[in-house]
Amino acid sequence: MKNQILFFITIFMAWSSIAQTITVCKTCAVSTIQSAITQAKDFDTIFVKKGTYKEHNIVVDKPLTIIGEKYPVIDGELKGEIITIISDNVTVDGLFIINVGTSYTEDYAAIRVKNSKNFVIQNLVLEKLFFGIYIEKSRDGKVYHNKIIGDAVEEYNSGNGIQLWYSKNVEIEHNFVQHVRDGIYLEFSDDCLIKNNVSTLNVRYGLHFMFSNDDVYQDNLFEKNGAGVAVMFSKRIKMYSNIFKENWGTASYGMLLKEINDAEIIGNTFEDNTIGINIEGSNRITYKHNDFKNNGWAIKVKGACYTNTFTENNFLYNSFDIAYNSNVNDNIFDKNYWSNYTGYDLDKNGVGDVPYRPVKLFSYIVNRTPETIILLRSMFIDIIDFSEKVSPVFTPDNLLDNNPLIKRITW
Repeated sequence: MKNQILFFITIFMAWSSIAQTITVCKTCAVSTIQSAITQAKDFDTIFVKKGTYKEHNIVVDKPLTIIGEKYPVIDGELKGEIITIISDNVTVDGLFIINVGTSYTEDYAAIRVKNSKNFVIQNLVLEKLFFGIYIEKSRDGKVYHNKIIGDAVEEYNSGNGIQLWYSKNVEIEHNFVQHVRDGIYLEFSDDCLIKNNVSTLNVRYGLHFMFSNDDVYQDNLFEKNGAGVAVMFSKRIKMYSNIFKENWGTASYGMLLKEINDAEIIGNTFEDNTIGINIEGSNRITYKHNDFKNNGWAIKVKGACYTNTFTENNFLYNSFDIAYNSNVNDNIFDKNYWSNYTGYDLDKNGVGDVPYRPVKLFSYIVNRTPETIILLRSMFIDIIDFSEKVSPVFTPDNLLDNNPLIKRITW
């Protein structure tokens, strides 16, 4: 064992003695980043001095650390992709990258990581971009503390801020993404952690992921995006303590769930959205400790949604708490707080003595005929909702919260 330790110490000291730093500046012996990469040996550090470097198609093909001094500007002059990493063990830190080329046939990115592992992309500022950070068939990496500002106006000619494709075990934390197509996009990417990011004012989604399993989304803010967050065709997703806010529009929502199974949605806030969560074909999901506040619809449940559990959530001042388009229900609603509940608690145990029926007949009518929404605050609506409450015909008679809480839940 001692011999092994001595061997590794010797290797480390030998590596430390030969690794060097190459400085890049306009008046230095090495004046471009690409020439520095060409001259560098494995595990060298390239130190880029403050200034403007007009380069594109920079290829990092060996283990290196590239560090910028006071955010040197890498200007791609709209000619194509700017930095492409095709080696393991690469760190890029502290660059200001602008003017990515736009193409309708290739996804040009400010920085692309391709077939690599053990990478770190951090402290970058990306502007005037097509795609921002593109992680392709890579794993075991970190994307930290980056600021990505696009100028997207329409979906067809814009790219995504951070995109993962066929990647695994990537941590995406403390990034700020704005004015791109999708803030964060994952496809066929498993075991990823998306945490403490801000994704706002994007053309389509703040977060969009498909065919990606066992991912965790935690403590993110998704605000004022075109259609909120879309979660599709994935399994065992955990969504904890995120904020979905002010996603408004005729087809907008805080979150869309489509073909999602065995997930946990816990501790999130859905506030001021047209629809808090739009659910379709999603099963065995636990919804707990979420706040649904001031939404048009808190939750819309469409077809083929079974064995879901909604417990200990707050439904606060939504126009409609639940919309449900089937007369069959095996989902459980239990021990939630409903601001529209008008029952009583004679035994003072904190639980209403009368079950709460969250699906109103009028929400069923609006689903069928959206124009009827103009009648929302009329007395006529109160009458038809009362009649459905007394004798359910169009809504599942077992869709009840049998233990509605009298006081708002705090945690």
